[in-house]
Amino acid sequence: MPHDPKWNPDLYDQKHSFVWKLGAALVELLAPKPGERILDVGCGTGHLTAQIAASGAKVTAVDSSPEMIAQARSAHPAIRFEVVDARHLKFAGEFDAVFSNATLHWIHEPERVILGIANALHRGGRFVAEFGGKGNTAALISALRRAWKNLQFPEPVPHPWYYPTISEYTSLLEKHHLEVTYATLLDRPTPLEDGERGLRNWLDMFGERMTGELPGDARAKLQQEIEALARPDLFHDGHWVIDYRRLRVVAHRL
Repeated sequence: MPHDPKWNPDLYDQKHSFVWKLGAALVELLAPKPGERILDVGCGTGHLTAQIAASGAKVTAVDSSPEMIAQARSAHPAIRFEVVDARHLKFAGEFDAVFSNATLHWIHEPERVILGIANALHRGGRFVAEFGGKGNTAALISALRRAWKNLQFPEPVPHPWYYPTISEYTSLLEKHHLEVTYATLLDRPTPLEDGERGLRNWLDMFGERMTGELPGDARAKLQQEIEALARPDLFHDGHWVIDYRRLRVVAHRL
């Protein structure tokens, strides 16, 4: 399995704020209420956690990245942030809701995460999440595969993400006593900042699981080749547009 990346919280906040800004609609779907106990899984630098806490809810937020958690604690000292891998949640019926934005597609062991989430909720508690679904970043992945082969790097071509279909993921939720009440797969083409530099920033931020095992010169060549091959599909009117496709779900603990 590819190694876990070391996240850069400054690059995340400065050049990839769309991740949490686009998550604001998910917070609305969560509809947090004063006094509720809510778990935020994969909180990053804590922007959406703070929005949830502003409702008056009592929030616990976890992320596997010590760098992200350190920045979140610094920015939001009144909120409880913990370094916890989503595969190792150890809560027991403590929460009214579990929330997760743009995280679960990084984890190839979804049942371990779902089991932890189900255990964290009391009966009737809700799970509200959004992450990459079937077809997410398809054009980018196609460019990666072609670039990898063009440069004659050793097989297999890395694919660090888990992009399930609606039926695949909702079946897993129902298997673990989470009744799905809403599920949709939506296209969300997302412009990147910094013009020509946008895709390189994205690959620096999110591509380490693809390129982290390569030496620096090979990584640079791969990024250049990906840019060249992805340009016809993903570069429009002076900026890069990532072909995101998001799976959004709501489920309740039986």
